[in-house]
Amino acid sequence: MAKAKTNYTCTECGGIVNKWAGQCPACGQWNTLVETVIEASANRFSGKHQSLAQTAPVLNLAEIEAADIPRFSTGIEEFDRVLGGGMVPGGVVLIGGDPGIGKSTLLLQTLANLAGEKKVLYVSGEESGAQIALRAHRLVLDTRELALQAEIQLEKILNTLADHRPQVVVIDSIQTLYSDALSSAPGSVAQVRECAAQLTRAAKTMNITMILVGHVTKEGALAGPRVLEHIVDTVLYFEGDTHSSFRLVRAIKNRFGAVNELGVFAMTERGLKGVSNPSALFLSQHETQVAGSCVMVTQEGTRPLLVEIQALVDSSFAPNAKRLSVGLEQNRLAMLLAVLHRHAGVAAFDQDVFINAVGGVKIAEPAADLAVLLAINSSMRNKPLPRHLVVFGEVGLAGEIRPAPRGQERLKEAAKLGFRIAMIPKANAPKQKIDGLTIIAVDRIDEAMNRIRDVDDLG
Repeated sequence: MAKAKTNYTCTECGGIVNKWAGQCPACGQWNTLVETVIEASANRFSGKHQSLAQTAPVLNLAEIEAADIPRFSTGIEEFDRVLGGGMVPGGVVLIGGDPGIGKSTLLLQTLANLAGEKKVLYVSGEESGAQIALRAHRLVLDTRELALQAEIQLEKILNTLADHRPQVVVIDSIQTLYSDALSSAPGSVAQVRECAAQLTRAAKTMNITMILVGHVTKEGALAGPRVLEHIVDTVLYFEGDTHSSFRLVRAIKNRFGAVNELGVFAMTERGLKGVSNPSALFLSQHETQVAGSCVMVTQEGTRPLLVEIQALVDSSFAPNAKRLSVGLEQNRLAMLLAVLHRHAGVAAFDQDVFINAVGGVKIAEPAADLAVLLAINSSMRNKPLPRHLVVFGEVGLAGEIRPAPRGQERLKEAAKLGFRIAMIPKANAPKQKIDGLTIIAVDRIDEAMNRIRDVDDLG
């Protein structure tokens, strides 16, 4: 038998080369070329889904009516928030996360909620029907109208979609599917790319809302080719520790809503439940004020969240002091310590510095800078910050405190939760007084340190 011809495909950009190389010549990424079998040409549109190959008409953009995107609720408020207000007909959602974190549970709950109003289908490639029925029984879900198909062959799934015309479909998971048109194994780059493209095309043509479940690598990224994220409309990531009862669902890409939106869930015996006041998860309850603790307001999508930043500064007995950051960018911590020394006269070169964002939340925005520096200064002085103080603001290399977006929403959220003092950038100072909130507007880091010492008695 003749040896099958192969080439090498980049998992990041999808580029194809004939010989393996350490670096992809198209995108420059290292160790991303994966060997794939060159498939014989075959008709991708065969059987009952032949209609998918029809040519779309050419239209004048000015003649196309720009209508609002119709949405429907999943029945889970936090899930609707992450999706941008609900599901969109014809939209394709890719949701990834660690094994056992709750992806299948959340989607089974969603389909059970929708089954009474819409025609739904759960396609399982990993679990048998009995296993899914057992989970539904444990979650006490009404599954009388919920259709299930245990299948991993793409062509059979497409025929099922053409026959039954469901309105909402869950594919669990995309890495288990395979197409007869390809000879490579399920989960390979070629199979994942082909199956995702075919299912996305079917969803758009039949106006089906489709949710694809994706595996993640040990680094936390979605397994398979990077093009998988480009094909779909929305990409969601499950975050959180499997040993904790709380889960975070974050939108990384969303063509129909805000990116970086965050949904907070609690895992219970009856499945995932939305958390109505997520700020309470990220604030520690101290009986007395403790040194090294500062509360900040971060903006996750359209939602302001209050998060406690904790700092521990201790004498270092090693030649190189330690710098450890959990939930915040570690390189930014080293930069902030240099700014603190240069512009506020607070030196930490002989101190170990540890920073933690309470609750396991990851803060990517620079508006946490001021809270981090105040927490570090509080720990070094071993003196707590004033009670009911909330902080936000970006710190520049010149020592200036730069404004953060949506400052008014952050302040209103803090006032609603009972905070009485807010240290903010001068550019974010509100034009009208906010009831119950004393505003301390600063424009430099040394000024912020001096003002904090002056208002200690307000605690």
